[in-house]
Amino acid sequence: MKRKITAILLAAIMLVAVLSLASCGTKDPGTDAVESTAAPATDAATDAAETDAPEAADLDTADWDYITGEGTLKIGITLFQPMNYYEGEELTGFDTEFAEALCEKLGLTASFIVIDWDTKETELKSKAIDCIWNGLTVTEERKENMDFTDAYMNNFQSVVIKADKAAEITSVEDLAALSIVAESGSTGEAAVQACEALKDANYTGVASQQTALQEVAAGTADVAVIDSVMAGYSIGEDTSYSDLAMLDLKLAEETEQYAIAFRKDSGKTLAMANEAIAELRADGTLAALAEKYNVTSSIID
Repeated sequence: MKRKITAILLAAIMLVAVLSLASCGTKDPGTDAVESTAAPATDAATDAAETDAPEAADLDTADWDYITGEGTLKIGITLFQPMNYYEGEELTGFDTEFAEALCEKLGLTASFIVIDWDTKETELKSKAIDCIWNGLTVTEERKENMDFTDAYMNNFQSVVIKADKAAEITSVEDLAALSIVAESGSTGEAAVQACEALKDANYTGVASQQTALQEVAAGTADVAVIDSVMAGYSIGEDTSYSDLAMLDLKLAEETEQYAIAFRKDSGKTLAMANEAIAELRADGTLAALAEKYNVTSSIID
């Protein structure tokens, strides 16, 4: 009988022990696992956010590596005052000095190459030049094929005529009976072609804005459509075109802006150029150049 009681007691003790072990086993082992993976998950999200932040290291460097490998920034220009022009044998001008200052910031040598403005985008894409920097107007169409820096100057298309004929022209419609010239591939040409009042006008595209002025001065054309920046500098008293005048007419209402164009998806090149422009604006270089070349009213602060 005692042996039976003892066996029952032992069985009861064993049952309690088993239940106790089972009770310990009911703690959810997944709780610690979730907590242990929660911190790494948060860290991963932080890392992803940091990776998405725009940093120079994340930009495409292929174009920048190519240019710095050459050590030279090949700059496509045409010749027109006050942006790029010759005084004797020396190339000078607002854009010329601006480009030289920017290249110094970037550790590059500026190399100026006179191009056919009508094929400027082809020249850029083929790497015959590395940028277009010559009073280039930013347009939505051009943005599709080129990367633009921050704008640095305002502009509009001006209408230039012989001063003794200026009083005869009071409206854009009056221009339709005259012969008109503008630089091929320029914003001036686009403005003429987009103007409904001039759709039947006698228009001819010429090699440069300088040529357009020369045509009017020589009497082989009646009207030149050129950048206001150039017109304000080149015509009037004490200039080579003192017999020309700028009409108080605009073919388009929108103000244009000049910027530097680099190849599409230029990545780090564009970022470095914008950084240098900001520094030159902040240290007063752009303001000083604008005063020197009489374009202070057009400069973007």
